[in-house]
Order: sequence, then C-alpha cells, then structure tokens
Amino acid sequence: MLKDIDVESLDGVGVALVNEPNAEGVMVWNVYVVNYSMLQIEGVLVSSKGYGTINGEAKTTSVLRTFLDTIDALDYSKIEPIQEELFVLTNEYWLSYYAQGKMYERKFIFKENSVQQETLEKVGLINMPGILLL
Repeated sequence: MLKDIDVESLDGVGVALVNEPNAEGVMVWNVYVVNYSMLQIEGVLVSSKGYGTINGEAKTTSVLRTFLDTIDALDYSKIEPIQEELFVLTNEYWLSYYAQGKMYERKFIFKENSVQQETLEKVGLINMPGILLL
C-alpha cells in the first residue's frame, strides 16, 4: 500500500517565485523549478493550486499540472506565470520527479501575503529577485 512506498525529497530541488521583465519590459511574476543539486532530474510533474479567503469568502484556484521532461544539474525551468493578485492566497506546488532512477517528491507552500517586495532576495541560478523555497 501507499504507506509501504518510500518517497524522499532531494536536497537542492525547489520552487522559486521570480519577479522579472517580460518581452515588453513589463515586470511580471513567474514560477520556476530550480535544481541546485548535482543530479539531472527527469519526469518532473508539478501540480499547483491556490486557496484561502478573500473578503471572508473561501476561494480556490484551478489545479494546474505541468510536465517538464528534464532539468539539468544547476539549472532551472519555468512552470507558469502567476498573477500578483493571487499572492493573497496560499499557493501550493507539489513536485514529483526522478533522479538516478529513484522517485522523489515534495510540497512547497508560499503562505498568503508572504510575497512582499521587502522579502525578495536574489535567486542565484536565475539571477533575478524572488523567493526561493528549497
């Protein structure tokens, strides 16, 4: 059964919310999978959703699923854009992936109202300001 399946998380693989200019030079937010590990990861499946309350009313976003074939060691790949208006919700990203034939998975949660200009730091691999969860 599920309790008998040993699923671990790999140190150095995470999710970053990054504030960067788009093709027109307008600052937008994008979500990335970042791989600071020394291993290539493959078969990356990302499930994302948002939930919380706005003006006392429960809100949820659609669940989005994204598949990324491979992400090399010390590299990153964009998952999706995210609208700044969604930062009032909790935004959850569930990653499942393989490295060296072993399955890994982990959940990353950006709590409601946690994305603020004063909390941004440079995300090293991407070289842009954002928030990185490892």
